[in-house]
Amino acid sequence: MVVVSRKMLTFAKYLKTMLGLLLYTQSQNSFLIHFMWGLGILSILALVLGIVMQRRTSKRLKGELEELERLKEGNVEYEFILKAMKLCTWHVNPKTRTITMDNDFRDGQDNYIPLPETHLALMIEMLASSDAQRVMTALDDLCLGRTNFYHQQYRVKSGNSGLTYWEESYAIIADRDGDGNPSKIVGTTMRIDSQKKLEADLINARNKAEESDRLKTAFLANMGHEIRTPLNAIVGFADLLPVVENEDDRNQLISEIQTNNRKLLRIIDGLVSMSKIEAEAKNLVRSQTDLVPLLKEIAKGYSSIVDQQAVVFVTQFPYTQLMVTTDVTKLREVIDNLMQNAVKFTQKGRIILGFDLLQGDHVRIWVKDTGKGIAEADQQKIFERFVKLDEYIPGTGLGLSVAKSHAGSLGGAIGVESRLGEGSTFWLDLPLN
Repeated sequence: MVVVSRKMLTFAKYLKTMLGLLLYTQSQNSFLIHFMWGLGILSILALVLGIVMQRRTSKRLKGELEELERLKEGNVEYEFILKAMKLCTWHVNPKTRTITMDNDFRDGQDNYIPLPETHLALMIEMLASSDAQRVMTALDDLCLGRTNFYHQQYRVKSGNSGLTYWEESYAIIADRDGDGNPSKIVGTTMRIDSQKKLEADLINARNKAEESDRLKTAFLANMGHEIRTPLNAIVGFADLLPVVENEDDRNQLISEIQTNNRKLLRIIDGLVSMSKIEAEAKNLVRSQTDLVPLLKEIAKGYSSIVDQQAVVFVTQFPYTQLMVTTDVTKLREVIDNLMQNAVKFTQKGRIILGFDLLQGDHVRIWVKDTGKGIAEADQQKIFERFVKLDEYIPGTGLGLSVAKSHAGSLGGAIGVESRLGEGSTFWLDLPLN
């Protein structure tokens, strides 16, 4: 409107000038009157046409400015979406087989960023060898128009470190030439390290659950035998007592009954301990106690169980007194389980119970035997529930699992050092306070 007003003002000035010229020519030369009137009419028409064209141009410019503002707003929203989804966008020229990255909002600082117009073959070299051929084949099919859509997951080498990270890419044919061949391909890429880690964790959890179910089934099948064996011995020997008159034979029967009573009690104790752990009954009752008398008492109980002609039971205590603040009941149960394990797997040789002071305020209690030993691959597995490495050795497969759970609740750690055929050393690291 401002432009039109200026044009009208100019037009008024122009009319005033033309009238002045007409009056002048009429008074001076009447021949020029018709020429000047014609020139004036043409000028007026040209001016009106110019005003109309100016208005149309102004309207078109206004529309283009509005469209430009909409495009700017669209670009801001588009960039926001890319940032929110942490995407990288790129396009491929199917004829030259080159890729160019447009935007990159991926996570991580070690992302591979190809130079503009990088050949696909060079980019493929940055992928893990097990993924490269599969990805290249999929891209070839897309560039040749054999497929309309591309979706791949693959690992990318991270510099010279030898490490890799996971990416997932999607692409589609955006344009075709007159012959119907792809002329432009657009795609997006994102990092999926966290997704792959979650998938791996879920697979491990599923495998552990399946293994746990298998072990539970084996445990339940074995449990009946483990309980019936000492129970049958107790019942059978008890039935014989009334009819046996020889004192030595009666004492032998009583000894067998007592031995099987202890076996049955250990089995039940293991089940009760595991049920408490499952129910999260982990309340600690801490008290200060002298470790040496406690270990001596445990050693005395097991020294009568082993075959003293084949197995020598030894204790090694560097101090005559060592005060610890802990839950004595749980500590005793841990050591009992370690001792039971040593007795079961040591047919001849020695079993040694001892302790050492570690640096700081920790003590290591250990049980060393000369038994069959444990393969390195099984040394962590044996602390899981229901695991039995030798099905022919009596036991529930719960003892070491219970010991590990109690060790954790006491603020300590448990482990084993062993070699096949050379025995094992189970240890418990425990804080003094």
